[in-house]
Amino acid sequence: MTSRLRWTIVGLLCAGMMIAYFDRVNLSVAIADQQFKSDFELSDRDRGLLNSAFFWSYMLLQIPAGWVVDRYGTRMPYALGFLMWSMVSAASAFAGSIRQLFVLRLLLGVGESVITPAGMRWMRFHCAEQQRGLAVGLYMAAAKFGPALGTPLAAWLIHLYGWRPMFLILGLGCLIWLIPWLGLVKEDAPAPSRTQAKAEKPAGPSLGRLLLSPVIFGTVIGTFCYMYFVYFCMTWLPAYLVEARGLSLTSSGAYTAFTFSGMAVVAIAAGWLADRMIQRGGNPVRVRKGFVIAGFLLAGTEVIGAVSDSALVALFFAIFSLSGLGLVTANYWALTQTLMPGAAVGRIVGVQNCAANLPGIVAPLLTGWLKETTGSYEAPMHAIWIFLLLGVAAYLFLVREKYVPR
Repeated sequence: MTSRLRWTIVGLLCAGMMIAYFDRVNLSVAIADQQFKSDFELSDRDRGLLNSAFFWSYMLLQIPAGWVVDRYGTRMPYALGFLMWSMVSAASAFAGSIRQLFVLRLLLGVGESVITPAGMRWMRFHCAEQQRGLAVGLYMAAAKFGPALGTPLAAWLIHLYGWRPMFLILGLGCLIWLIPWLGLVKEDAPAPSRTQAKAEKPAGPSLGRLLLSPVIFGTVIGTFCYMYFVYFCMTWLPAYLVEARGLSLTSSGAYTAFTFSGMAVVAIAAGWLADRMIQRGGNPVRVRKGFVIAGFLLAGTEVIGAVSDSALVALFFAIFSLSGLGLVTANYWALTQTLMPGAAVGRIVGVQNCAANLPGIVAPLLTGWLKETTGSYEAPMHAIWIFLLLGVAAYLFLVREKYVPR
């Protein structure tokens, strides 16, 4: 494979990730719209439940999706998943009840479940260690550019046409992505058969042994804590900016875009810089761990904005803290691939992405409950800070080279 084709496909993977996030955040924007809330008579707990629905199916299917891409490759599983989630997103335009919306969000999670295991598997086998930080950084940055672009785009479409056309336009408009994907990406070699696998020397420890190691345990905890903050921002930040800080719906979309754009830019830069440090002789584990811990600490500054009475201070730290978390983005994924190489990469990524999406359920539900119970956003913001400190502890004490199964 030529270098140009490799990076073109990385670009396609990034575009696919961005489109997936368009269809994840469109509901988060809709629930801040007064007409949408009126049509469905939503309480805060209803909004939390709808925001979490996607992640129930998405999380539960991560390990099966990892097995599918290990067995059948990246090309067709990704294409079929893309087609499904786009059609389901478009169908949300015709929902008439909370129950219908909930079911459609569950189905959206089914379609998108393949995206991270498939993308990570492709990069594991086509990008060298010295390229992987940048490749993964771009891929994970796309997960932030998705909300950064999708949130104001959804707000703009709702402002112009209403929430139903917004779902239809975003759902169907991106299907054109399938044309270059099917044209450029070749079939991956299937996983070895059981007979062949038995005849060959094992590539490493079993998946069961990996799951019992402190490294995976610490990675799961750290991933949960990282993504808790991200999913709060994806599901509740637009509503927080409207209801607690007095912004309009379109302004809240713009500020949400700034926060995720800052995170994406930092993620790319941090992945590139970590690669350069490793090329110059730095230990890959120590380098990437340093970025991860620094990112958690910078993200913890969100508590300053949470306790401030100033809207400007709150907006600054909303952008600064999530941007700081970008130091983690590429490096915690690349660190997992460095510590856990082998043919089971799709399943290992599935385990990690399962942990990454459990907070997609917990964050919107806990935020809705805390807000309804306390009457403000202060308690939900303090919860984020606690999880970030837990993430620092997980990477300091558990994610260590000496705990890797040999």
